[in-house]
Amino acid sequence: MKYISFLKKITPFLLIALLFSCASRKDVVYYQGIDGMTAQGKSNSYEIKLQPDDLLMIIVTAEDPEIAMPFNLQSVSVQNPGKLDAVTGQQTMQLYLVDAQGFIEFPVLGKLKVSGLSRSEVLQMLQQKIGVYIKSPNINLRIMNFKISVQGEVNLPGTYNVASERVTLIEALTMAKDLTIYGKRNNILIIREIDGVKSYNRVDITNADFMNSPFYYLAQNDVVYVEPNKNRINGAAIGSNTGVIISISSLLITLITLIITTTK
Repeated sequence: MKYISFLKKITPFLLIALLFSCASRKDVVYYQGIDGMTAQGKSNSYEIKLQPDDLLMIIVTAEDPEIAMPFNLQSVSVQNPGKLDAVTGQQTMQLYLVDAQGFIEFPVLGKLKVSGLSRSEVLQMLQQKIGVYIKSPNINLRIMNFKISVQGEVNLPGTYNVASERVTLIEALTMAKDLTIYGKRNNILIIREIDGVKSYNRVDITNADFMNSPFYYLAQNDVVYVEPNKNRINGAAIGSNTGVIISISSLLITLITLIITTTK
């Protein structure tokens, strides 16, 4: 009877502890305060900057294809991996690698510094330089190895290739199947490297104002890390000591049973 009376006394306290351990709305809901935000008109002007190790596809065309040929890298034939002595006839476009100093080696024009420039700035430079040789050249430029990595408390962590040259933090998290319930939404880390210098930046996606942040749009090779919240950390600690906890609990239950039995 004393044991039952004790359980009745502590039950309300256990219920209160459970209630306060639940996550609050402000820790989970995205875009809080978005209704009070004013429209922003500058997001469409966002352009990433080219970096060392970028792979660029640059194609120059003109009314006369023969005139444009010297300004393009030649395609090469690739062999069938299953038949090394046979050629598939498939043509593969060669790409420009931005070297560690930020240069590419361009046909006819020589070395060009492109690191730190946006796509439109590089196109403008090429238009001016190639325009000396070709009247009104058409130039297409694309980054072929744009990728971002998402780690931590997301449902599908990994490295993702991006077809376009504009990807938002929300799109990256969506590729990773969103945060788990244990992800810390108000302290997401974005690691970015520009000209060999890494920066470490924190973003709170529960506050809608993060969409005005310079880290709303991601750059190539960005790493997004979602930190686990306290519940996940505490759960991990409990999980690693489950065997010890079960042993101690069994011992305590045995002692309590013996005490109750001897006091009857």
